Amino acid sequence: MFTIDDLADRLDGYLSAEEIAQVKRAFYYAEQAHDGQRRRSGEPYVTHPLAVANILANMHMDHQSLMAAMLHDVIEDTGITKDALTRQFGEEVAELVDGVSKLTQITFEDKAVAQAENFQKMVMAMSRDIRVIIVKLADRLHNMRTLGALRPDKKRRIARETLEIYARIASRLGINTIRVELEDLSFQAIHPMRAKRIQRAVTRARGHRRSMVRHIQSTLQKCLDDEELPGTVIGRQKHLLSIYRKMRDKQRSFNELMDVFGFRIITDRVDTCYRILGAVHNLYKPVPGRFKDYIAIPKANGYQSLHTTLFGSNGIPIEVQIRTREMEAMANNGVAAHWLYKAGQTDRPIAMGSHARAREWVRGLLEMQRHAGNPLEFIEHVKNDLFPDDTYVFTPRGDIMELPGGATAVDFAYAVHTDIGNSCIACRIDRHLAPLSTPLQSGQTVEIITAPGARPNLAWLSFVVTAKARSAVRHFLKNQQRSDSITLGRRLLNQSLAQFDTRLDELPPRRIDSALDTFGLETLDDLLDSIGLGTRTVQSVVHRLVCDEHADESGSAVQGSGPIAISGARNMVIDFARCCYPLPGDRIIGHLSAGRGMVVHRHDCPNLGECHQDPEKCLPIQWSEHVEGDFPVGLRLEIETRRGLIAELASLITDAEANIERIGIEERDERLSLVNLTLAVRNRNHLATIIRRLRNLSHVSRVARVQQ
Repeated sequence: MFTIDDLADRLDGYLSAEEIAQVKRAFYYAEQAHDGQRRRSGEPYVTHPLAVANILANMHMDHQSLMAAMLHDVIEDTGITKDALTRQFGEEVAELVDGVSKLTQITFEDKAVAQAENFQKMVMAMSRDIRVIIVKLADRLHNMRTLGALRPDKKRRIARETLEIYARIASRLGINTIRVELEDLSFQAIHPMRAKRIQRAVTRARGHRRSMVRHIQSTLQKCLDDEELPGTVIGRQKHLLSIYRKMRDKQRSFNELMDVFGFRIITDRVDTCYRILGAVHNLYKPVPGRFKDYIAIPKANGYQSLHTTLFGSNGIPIEVQIRTREMEAMANNGVAAHWLYKAGQTDRPIAMGSHARAREWVRGLLEMQRHAGNPLEFIEHVKNDLFPDDTYVFTPRGDIMELPGGATAVDFAYAVHTDIGNSCIACRIDRHLAPLSTPLQSGQTVEIITAPGARPNLAWLSFVVTAKARSAVRHFLKNQQRSDSITLGRRLLNQSLAQFDTRLDELPPRRIDSALDTFGLETLDDLLDSIGLGTRTVQSVVHRLVCDEHADESGSAVQGSGPIAISGARNMVIDFARCCYPLPGDRIIGHLSAGRGMVVHRHDCPNLGECHQDPEKCLPIQWSEHVEGDFPVGLRLEIETRRGLIAELASLITDAEANIERIGIEERDERLSLVNLTLAVRNRNHLATIIRRLRNLSHVSRVARVQQ
């Protein structure tokens, strides 16, 4: 059994005697605190924190992280408090333990809200000290190694949780040694039979391939020696989940995957990496389009390496990764390499850069947390953000921006700054104007065009891919909807109060406070928002505000003093019905729809039915004197079928200064066709002009305005 003395011997290689003594003191403290407690396997509980500390020792983490690993379950599972730990081991260690302790209750299926809220706590703890999540990853790794004592259903739940969050966080922080093992252990727990079959196949294949691997390895090593290039060639093995995913997603057989031989070349300096690249390209022909330079443009998690694929002898594909020893440490330990080099009193730029990127990522999580409407929405954003980045584009100044695959110009704009995203109206990609929805490709230069009055569009949510862009757009639209609904609610309330010769701002504050208490609301804006969204009727609010002084003896509903003027501008709580297509000049009526606000209909719209008689659902409205913009309208034409018909209609409508939004043709018989048009027009008079011109066409027998 692994003991504290074994761990101390390992720590002697990079920690001072005083620091090792503190780690041992934390172990004995935890051993006493967990005295009598056992794991499901029957082992003493203290074997778990000791194993977690051993995982961190493999990563050369600092002594405070190791102490936190020893103590990470003390607050949760014993009667010892955070204050007691602070007195014994100092505030920094106590904060680490407290941060990890708050993560132990995360669940993913039947307690989704509680899990999301706990995940938010984790982000807050990570923002204070990134070591919190490193200790938690080590804790999760040992728990995954010892799943055997649990029920199968619990194994699967924990494994899915591990894949969903912890393995992805390990990937995002560049800690690939932990990521790979977490993924394989999760795969074995979720699909035990598939994992066993792939493992057996891999074992057989390695036996068959052993001589070929040795031959390629020796050939590459001889090439380096002949060119006098320092470097060590080692074989690279695929892990189980990676093989399974490629077989499933790329529809490739196991033999096809195992026919590719992978090698890694470790050298001393960056310039030697490029010289080795040239040497292996001279040795074997490179596969076009399969070279990636992650040294010049590192991945978001700090990973650096040269990747190339070669045609080996007999056409065998050979994948080669070339990197320095520091890059190898970063690839394995990611952000933890920051403490590895810190322990050696050498702050390597590569490790410091990874730590800075990790902190920047956590800051981004905090910004998403502020924008998210609830914990479930936040964790949805985080899961989307945990996919690896693989698109690199440039700003006009030449700075590199890292984005996920499929990211658009809107994602780029929000990555630069939230205000840039909120005000962007267009973009230039490689100096050419392009739609904001255009997916970006690595190497492109992107310039965002902004305008002071611009604002995010609801349609952006259909194509943005980054969590930051999605959460920022939703946050803005929610705030915009609230602002619009408050404005509409104020107008509706003042209209109804006018019959009592008063206005909202003239009412005594105590009467408003009384109404808020009655409705269980905190602020006046909350009340106006509920009116504007149609979730609370203006009549019930007016009765509550004025009933003491203006009781309505007949009990009839409160009526407004006159119609509300509509300018024609759509917003988040005023929309125009697509069933009857109201136009300026039509008689209109407003229908309050709970949660949507007010929808404007034509007064004779058949879809309203008996709502006309219900003052709680329908409001008198009218067009403002000054209405601007275009409005959709539906037309149905009965015409004689002939060649060039659509072109002739389009030309006539364009000459009339209208736009065709949609067109559809139904063949009625051999001679006649029905054409359904949706046009964008200014008002009723503009529509009348277009209908008159259409009727003057000799082959048009009938034109009618339609409503659905």
